Amino acid sequence: MPNSRLKFTFRRYWANDRINYSIRVFIALVGVALPCWYWQASNAVTPLVLGIIASALAETDDNIRGRIKALSMTLFCFLFASLSIELLFDFPWLFAIGLFTSTFGFIMLGAMGARYASIAFASLLLAVYTMLGAENSPNLWYQPTLLLGGATWYGLLSLSWQLLWPNQPVQQSLASVFSEFAHYLDSKSKLFEPVANLTPQPLRLEAASQNARVVTALNNAKATLLHRARRGHPNETGDKFLKIYFLAQDIHERASSSHYRYQDLAATFQRSDVLFRFQRLLTSQAAACREISHALAMGKQYRHGADSVRALDELQESLQYLKAQNNPEWRVFVIQLEYLFNNLATVERQLSNVSNPDVAQTGDDIELADTEARSLKELWQRFIAQFTPDSILFRHALRMAIALVVGYGCIQALDLERGYWILLTTLFVCQPNYSATRQKLVQRVAGTLAGLLIGIPLLYLFPGQEGQLVLMVLAGVLFFAFRTVRYGLATMFITLLVLFCFNQLGEGFAVILPRLGDTLLGCLLAVLAVSFILPDWQARRLHTVMSSAIGTNRDYLGQIIGQYRIGKKDSLQYRVARRDAHNTDAQLSTAISNMLAEPGRYRMATDECFRFLTLNHAMLSYISALGAHRTRLDDERTHQLVAQAHRQIHEQLDCLAKQLSGNVCALAPDTDSDLEQRLSQWRDEDCTSARMVLQQLHLINRMLPELHSLANKLAARTSKAALASDTSQ
Repeated sequence: MPNSRLKFTFRRYWANDRINYSIRVFIALVGVALPCWYWQASNAVTPLVLGIIASALAETDDNIRGRIKALSMTLFCFLFASLSIELLFDFPWLFAIGLFTSTFGFIMLGAMGARYASIAFASLLLAVYTMLGAENSPNLWYQPTLLLGGATWYGLLSLSWQLLWPNQPVQQSLASVFSEFAHYLDSKSKLFEPVANLTPQPLRLEAASQNARVVTALNNAKATLLHRARRGHPNETGDKFLKIYFLAQDIHERASSSHYRYQDLAATFQRSDVLFRFQRLLTSQAAACREISHALAMGKQYRHGADSVRALDELQESLQYLKAQNNPEWRVFVIQLEYLFNNLATVERQLSNVSNPDVAQTGDDIELADTEARSLKELWQRFIAQFTPDSILFRHALRMAIALVVGYGCIQALDLERGYWILLTTLFVCQPNYSATRQKLVQRVAGTLAGLLIGIPLLYLFPGQEGQLVLMVLAGVLFFAFRTVRYGLATMFITLLVLFCFNQLGEGFAVILPRLGDTLLGCLLAVLAVSFILPDWQARRLHTVMSSAIGTNRDYLGQIIGQYRIGKKDSLQYRVARRDAHNTDAQLSTAISNMLAEPGRYRMATDECFRFLTLNHAMLSYISALGAHRTRLDDERTHQLVAQAHRQIHEQLDCLAKQLSGNVCALAPDTDSDLEQRLSQWRDEDCTSARMVLQQLHLINRMLPELHSLANKLAARTSKAALASDTSQ
């Protein structure tokens, strides 16, 4: 019994991606610390450890062939970065030119894809690491050899890890999807409070924010699956995980659906328990998602529990009781609850299918949309396409290059002996937007200060080399454990690691005060760069993000309406349109959140922006409901009405997207009031699907006037702000 409990505990920790990652880093650090201690090569510890850190930061998920190619490119970039620093170190003017050119070029590599962005950042980091030890380097090849030695050792260890556990990244990414689903269903359940004065906007905003996390998790899972496929077609080993991914997509479409205005349902059924039953079912399904997440991470078979099944049965009984009352005032609303019940019943069935995805109907089209550039021509086209001041990547590359050169100028002007920490801090803190930079700045300063305060007594308590090597390894492991979740703590641990590294060279106490001063100066340069060098204030680009959100909603709706004539088909084209709509909704939520973190004078029309986000997310929810209930309609009169309504909505959305894109005030197209009345009234003999389609189109049509009004208000605010800016100048 104790052995089985110990085995379960080990598997639970092993399934955690951060712990798994940390174990790999631990093995890599011990693999260099022990030999250096045994052969008394204390001077080699620091560059070897820094090479491991840079290589670990450059690592991205891929199949074994892709990892070998990525490692080869990483080592080539590392060699170029390190060797160029050694060659130009004694020539300040050439060094500054090389620093600007290489920084700009490396960051622009990110245009080719996420893998190249990681390699580029790690290469710049390794270049700064080379600067830190350049003065003490005995010859041209000493540092590059040791830095690449550490990087190669970690890269080979990572390749071995991939060979031993090839499916672990897929399991962890899918587990993350269902973990985020659980949070999303919990946030959706709050909309089913049976109170007369329900205000759904704050709850809608919370749901939109959580939906953005679900979308990110789904995108990460898709990328992980795609790395194990050829041109989007999975291999046999990944077939099971791919089917679970498609199940997750279907669950997401259904979970994000809305079938009616929540405030109307709450007001109507405030004296009934039916909404509580819906709420209980959603929380039960959220608990099931957490269990699925745990089972996927652990590599165990999922067994669907009875709680959510019981909640579904009790909800059905509650609905039957309401129908038996024959209350004419409830008739329309009970129909809405039945739509919702059928949707959640399908979600329940899909959750139970996770344990056996082969029985789920995923369709014949199982190709994934492959958006990665494959050929040299595609890579070059992506690279060139970003060479414009309108590109966020171009602005960030130019901003970072200037900031690092200015930092180098400060080192030369002030004759700072260990001033290259300025460049290191600027590299970590300076982000593509002000919000992320400010967050990193606070965490960086707090983490550095905490690391120095903790490090001073530790240097006294552990003066011996052995104790400091142990602490150095632990600090390195904890840095990677907290890097993506608690950056402040990660900074504290990397500060401790640096102190112990330099203490191996007899300079532990000498770097304490310079480290703090350089951190503050590096943070200042990062803030100045992001504020004054081609700044990306979110308010200036919000109208573009809004236009994209409306445009993708329009395209998603178009894909759905076509299937009400030909029947349901989860084609690649349909899935791409659905994913694009959710991606742009998530981008809009992120952009507004980033705007709130910026200085007050750069914010604009906050209330209108939040209202627009609420309406856009509600529209996406109504469209998702149409997608969730796709089926072929046979009645020709219904088809004509649906087609007429879709044409009007498409025209309105198209006009709205263009209006937002140009950020101008405009009149909305004329609408057919008779059509709106026909949408709001369906015939009793209409089938359930026909009623649902007409109802959802009516809900979408009702919100279009307010969206046009908000677009005009935003355009007017922008024009007024621009006029005030011109006048002040």
